[in-house]
Amino acid sequence: MSPFSILLIGLAMSTDAFAAAIGKGVAMGRPRLSDALRTGLIFGVIEAITPILGWLLGKAAAVYVQAWDHWIAFALLLGLGLHMIANGLGKEDAEPDAAAAGNGNARSFWLLALTGLATSIDAAAIGVGLAFLEVHIGIVALVIGLCTFVMVTIGVLLGSKLGEMAGKRAEVLGGIVLIVIGAGILYEHLGHAPLAG
Repeated sequence: MSPFSILLIGLAMSTDAFAAAIGKGVAMGRPRLSDALRTGLIFGVIEAITPILGWLLGKAAAVYVQAWDHWIAFALLLGLGLHMIANGLGKEDAEPDAAAAGNGNARSFWLLALTGLATSIDAAAIGVGLAFLEVHIGIVALVIGLCTFVMVTIGVLLGSKLGEMAGKRAEVLGGIVLIVIGAGILYEHLGHAPLAG
């Protein structure tokens, strides 16, 4: 997998967290930089850990599904992409409200952590799919974590100005990117072309 594809995955994985961060920024009114950085760090760390857990799970099963590995990766990316597009086009859910609860206390930390975990489930599924490909999961996890940190920090700071629709549109775009990457993986496999590495 090429570095550009890894970067695209990192950006796509950060869009749902970005949408949640915009919701938090909207609720906070005028968020401080320290609040934005703290939120970005929590989301980024969680988003970096979950694909590694998914990758470990996928590796455990890889020996049983080697003949279908590219189809599995494609199906996961397609399903996640469609799910993100549906979320982006659907009604606003309660997720931003959970992320927008109080600041600077233990309750706020755990609410942010739970929101970060909820938005990182797709990253775990990505990890499962990547277990069937020739890719260094540590690099992918780091890129996903850094992209999420940056996107969430920006989302919190700009939330009151961008509004919730910007976050939803980003999630739709992220879903489209995942589908395109999945189609590319399947095309390389069916065309007997070597994977970019």
